[in-house]
Amino acid sequence: MAAARLGRILPGSSILFLCDMQEKFRRSIVYFPEIVSVAARMLRVAQLLEVPTVLTEQYPQGLGPTVPELGAKGLQALSKTCFSMVPAVRQELDSRPQLQSVLLCGIEAQACILHTALDLLDRGLQVHVVVDACSSRSQVDRLVALARMRQSGAFLSTSEGLILQLVSDAAHPQFKKIQDIIKEPAPDSGLLGLFQGQNPLL
Repeated sequence: MAAARLGRILPGSSILFLCDMQEKFRRSIVYFPEIVSVAARMLRVAQLLEVPTVLTEQYPQGLGPTVPELGAKGLQALSKTCFSMVPAVRQELDSRPQLQSVLLCGIEAQACILHTALDLLDRGLQVHVVVDACSSRSQVDRLVALARMRQSGAFLSTSEGLILQLVSDAAHPQFKKIQDIIKEPAPDSGLLGLFQGQNPLL
């Protein structure tokens, strides 16, 4: 119970959600290359730590496939029209009774990420929004969506913070490989501007 309140995460009770990082969003989402780069880091770490991962695509007939640089070629993308990922991944969630935490990456923050977070919270799951792996077409929508999710009980975390929580110990057999992934800081995705000036929303 204390772990839930504190937002602790463990590989054996976590899952990574990758939401709608598709070709048609490439030119409209602010910091799209950086967001995808960070999500790709999360995916590589999830694979090393055997954290299950689900990938969705919003109306792929019109919005195109997942961008190749995400590195998700081995994942079967689940097609959806709902903003929330939850209806598309419900079977995966129901098959994992030990699941406690969802690590959430993708776009758009005020649409599919927000709807997914609220649905997951409604199911009693912890939601960890990877703030440097989520974006929108505008920074205002991104900022307010992050604040909205935090108000509803989601945890806001950076990719590196979550990665280090997952690995938890420098003696972990995969630590060296993970250290190689995070040795270069995550790319700037415009978050600093959202946090400057004692922003009242965050």
